[in-house]
Amino acid sequence: MSDKTSKNLWGGRFAGRADPKFTDFNRSFGFDRRLFEVDVRGSIAHCNGLVRADVLTSDEGEQIESALNELLENAGSRSRFLEDAVAEDVHSFVEARMVEMVGDLGRKLHTGRSRNDQVATDLRLWLRDEIDRLVALLFDSQTTLLDLAEANRDVVIPGYTHLQRAQPVLFAHWCLAYLEMLARDRERLADVRKRLNVLPLGSAALAGTSYSIDRESVARELGFDSVSRNSLDAVSDRDFCIEFASAASMIMMHLSRLAEDIILYSTTEFGFFELSDAVATGSSLMPQKKNPDAMELVRGKAGRVFGHLQSLLTTMKGLPLAYNKDMQEDKEALFDTVDTVKASLSVATIVLRNIRLNGSRTREAATRGYLNATELADYLVRKAVPFREAHETVGRMVMHAIQRRCELNDLSLDEFKSFSPLIDDDVLDSLSLEATLATKSQIGGTAPSRVAEALASARKSLAAD
Repeated sequence: MSDKTSKNLWGGRFAGRADPKFTDFNRSFGFDRRLFEVDVRGSIAHCNGLVRADVLTSDEGEQIESALNELLENAGSRSRFLEDAVAEDVHSFVEARMVEMVGDLGRKLHTGRSRNDQVATDLRLWLRDEIDRLVALLFDSQTTLLDLAEANRDVVIPGYTHLQRAQPVLFAHWCLAYLEMLARDRERLADVRKRLNVLPLGSAALAGTSYSIDRESVARELGFDSVSRNSLDAVSDRDFCIEFASAASMIMMHLSRLAEDIILYSTTEFGFFELSDAVATGSSLMPQKKNPDAMELVRGKAGRVFGHLQSLLTTMKGLPLAYNKDMQEDKEALFDTVDTVKASLSVATIVLRNIRLNGSRTREAATRGYLNATELADYLVRKAVPFREAHETVGRMVMHAIQRRCELNDLSLDEFKSFSPLIDDDVLDSLSLEATLATKSQIGGTAPSRVAEALASARKSLAAD
C-alpha cells in the first residue's frame, strides 16, 4: 500500500468519498508526525500487552515488534521518511507502514485500543521527555547565573522599586533572585511531570478495553508511575497540557523580566552591562547602534506562550465527555510552547554568558540618589527614635541635601545635628556603602556575608541536582 492510496482507519462505515478540502482540514499529520517515535514506543508496549493477554502469539508479537523497530530505524536514517508521507495522522501512518511490512498482521496491532487513548498516551510520553529537557535547560540557566554572580561577587548595583533607585544591593544578589525564580520553575515542571506520568492506554475509545491486557505491566514498560482510573477521563483529559502551559508561562514571565533588566541595564542611560557582539545586532541605518535583539525577542515570545495557555483553556472549557475533535487543537499549541520555551531558555543562557559589567558605573549609581536614606533612618531608630519620626526627619534631610545638590554623606555633622541632636560623629561610617550593605545581614539579605552563604548553598544544591 503506497502513501497515496493508504486508507483511513475508519472507512468501513462510509460509502461515499470525503470532500478533498474536508480531508485536508481534518488531517493532522503535518504537525502530529513529531509524535512518531513515542507512537512507535507505545505501540511496542501495547503489542507486548497483547501477547501477555494471548491476543497475539509470541511469534506474531516478535514480528510486529521487529517491524516497529525497523520503522524507528528508517525514520532515523531516511531524511524524508516522514516528510514525503500522506496520512491522516501519525497513527494511521504507522499502521499503514506496518501493513506494508507484515501484511494483515499489522492490522492486529490496534486490537484493544483507540486513537483516543493512543494519542493521550503519545502526548504524555512526548511531553514527559520534553519536560526532562526543559529541566536540564533551566539547570544550565541557573548554573550560568551562579557563574556570573561568583565572577562579580564584589560588584554593587542600585536596587530599584518603581524603577527608581531604592537601596544598593550586590550584583550577585540580583543574580540569585533570578536563580530562585528558575528553581521554582523547575519544581513546577517536576509537579507537572508527576501528574502527567499516568498511563491512559487501555481506556480505548471511552469505555475501556474488552481484552485482558495487564495495564500495569504496560505502564511499567513505558515508565509510567500508574494507570488511569477512569476511561472517560483518561481519553478526554488535557489537564496536563494546560498545567504544563501554565508552568511554561511562568518560565517565560521570569525570562521576560530578566530580559527587561538586561535591556535596561545595557542602555546608554544605565550603562551597567555591555553585551558582546555575539548576542547583539546593529542598525541598518544608524552605524553606532548595538541592539539587545536576543532579549527583546525573549520578552516578546512570552506573550506567544501566554496565548497558547489561553488557547488550551478555551478549547477545553466547554467540551462534553469524552473525546471531541476540538482536542486536535491541543498539539500545535503544546508543540510551539515547548519549542518557544526551549529556544528562549537557550538564548537567555547564551546572553548571560556574554555580559560584561561596568563595575565603576554600577557603584557610582549605587552611591548617588540618596540610596542610604533608609540606613540613616535606621541609625536614628537605633538611637531610640520611633521609626515613623525617624522617617520624617530623614525626609527633611534629603530635601536639604537636594537643595544643596549633594548626597547625604556630604552633609556636615553640624547640618545633621540641626535635624536631630541624637546624631553623633559615627553617622558617616553608618552611611557608607559598605555599612549599608553589611547591615542587611538577616537570611535573604544582601550583606556580603549572607550573599556568600547563598552562593555556596546554591552551588551545593546545583551540584546535588
